[in-house]
Amino acid sequence: MLSSFPPNFTALIQGSSRGIGLALVERLLNEPRVGRVLACARRPDGSAGLARLAETHAGRLQMVQLDITDSGQLEALADGLRAERLRPHLVINVAGILHDGQGLAPEKRLEDLDFERMQRVFAVNALGPALLCRHLLPLMATDGKAVLAALSARVGSIGDNRLGGWYAYRSSKAALNQILKTASIEARRRFKNVVLAALHPGTTDTNLSRPFQANVPDDKLFSTDFVAERLLSVIDQLELGDSGGFFAWDGQSIPW
Repeated sequence: MLSSFPPNFTALIQGSSRGIGLALVERLLNEPRVGRVLACARRPDGSAGLARLAETHAGRLQMVQLDITDSGQLEALADGLRAERLRPHLVINVAGILHDGQGLAPEKRLEDLDFERMQRVFAVNALGPALLCRHLLPLMATDGKAVLAALSARVGSIGDNRLGGWYAYRSSKAALNQILKTASIEARRRFKNVVLAALHPGTTDTNLSRPFQANVPDDKLFSTDFVAERLLSVIDQLELGDSGGFFAWDGQSIPW
């Protein structure tokens, strides 16, 4: 896997402390072509999973504290990459928010809309990834293929919306898709080897989906390891002509 990337490349995973992000870090560390993995999270030191991987992959895993909604921390990440002369070939943003168990939940009707809650969802799901693009696109490797991807969601598709509801989550993921599409157009001029993509992981057994799994068939509820393997396979197959696209875990295009 990942044969389309050069040997000994650097990967950066944002939102890596658990779930799909942690599974991606583990998969990448077990890939022979990957030289170094930067695992970014709000509290990386509090992740037992990252601590375990740090013990077994000493020297190849670097944990970085990063809140994607904090522009100062994003600037510090970029400064650190410049200082170490690190140019990632692969950047994946996994961080996202749907609910928090403290009042934030998907809206079922217009009366449920709340400005501050919507603002928080947009900050994590769209605005932070936009600033991640701003800071990291100019720093990505120029020797061979490079990919900047972010986890979106099928419910962010306007064309596929048949059920309504989930206003903040749907619209923030639609905004993320537009940001990636727009950045891909600029990248054709400025960062010509970089492929940008929005990725739908499917319904994955994580804290994000757990309250909504009751009606999901067993064969449609995926493990984090399965999703990590499938997403990396999709990324490996991406070509420059795919930049700005929206793809599911099985490689199929999703309508906007």
